[in-house]
Amino acid sequence: MSAAVPRPDGRALDALRPVFLTRGVNPYAEGSCLIRMGETRVICTASVDERVPRWLMKQGRGWVTAEYAMLPRATSERTPREQRGPSGRSSEIRRLIGRALRSVVDLELLGERMITLDCDVLLADAGTRCASITGAYVALVEALAWMRERKLIRRLPLYDQVAAVSVGLFAGRPRLDLCYEEDSAAGVDMNVVMTGDGKLVEVQGTAEGEPFSRQEMDAMVDLASEGIQQLFEKQREVLGDLLAFDRQR
Repeated sequence: MSAAVPRPDGRALDALRPVFLTRGVNPYAEGSCLIRMGETRVICTASVDERVPRWLMKQGRGWVTAEYAMLPRATSERTPREQRGPSGRSSEIRRLIGRALRSVVDLELLGERMITLDCDVLLADAGTRCASITGAYVALVEALAWMRERKLIRRLPLYDQVAAVSVGLFAGRPRLDLCYEEDSAAGVDMNVVMTGDGKLVEVQGTAEGEPFSRQEMDAMVDLASEGIQQLFEKQREVLGDLLAFDRQR
C-alpha cells in the first residue's frame, strides 16, 4: 500500500474533524441544533405541524420531511439563491435527510402530524449533507421532547439514533470525514448513513476515475462506521436525558 499523503489539516486518516453540536439555537423552533464539523456549519430547525400531506390524511400516521439550502456565501464564491425551487442537488439531499430521519421514527406513534427539518448551510467545507443528518437528528429529538412535554405524544417515537459521515479514497488510502480540498480531489467519494445498532440506511459512493474494489468499499464503510460511533456519542452528550428509546421494531 502506498504511503499516506498528509491531510491538509494534519489529521490522521481515521480522524473526524472537530465536531460541535449546540442545542436550542433557535428560540422560535420546536427543536434546533447548530452543528459544526471542521469549517462546515449547518443550522437545523424542527417545526411541528398538526397536519400531514394530503396523501397521508386519515391513515393514522405522521411524516418527517426535510428541506436543505445553502446560503449564498456558504462557499468561496457567491451562489445565487434558489428562487425557482430547489436544484437537483438540493432536492436529492433533502430526500436523503428525510429518509435518514424516518428510518428511526415510529410514524404511527407520531400521529397525524408532520415534522419538517430545515437544514441551512452557513459555511460549506464538504460533508454538508452528512452534517445536516447528524444535526437534524438532534433538532428532531428536541421537537419530539417538546411534544411530549405538551402531552401531544406519550413517549418519544424513536427506535434509535441516526448519523452520517463522508469517507473516501485519496491517493489510494481511505480517509474519514473529507474536507473540501480532499473531497474535490478524491478518487472515490462516499457518504454513509447508519443507525445506532449498526444498520445502514444509505451508502452513496462514486468513483471519480478508476473503479474501486469491493475490498476498498468495505474498508471505507468500516472506517465510516468508526466515525459515526463518535458522532452518536456527541449526540448523546448534547441530548442527555432527552434521549430515550421506548420502541422496538
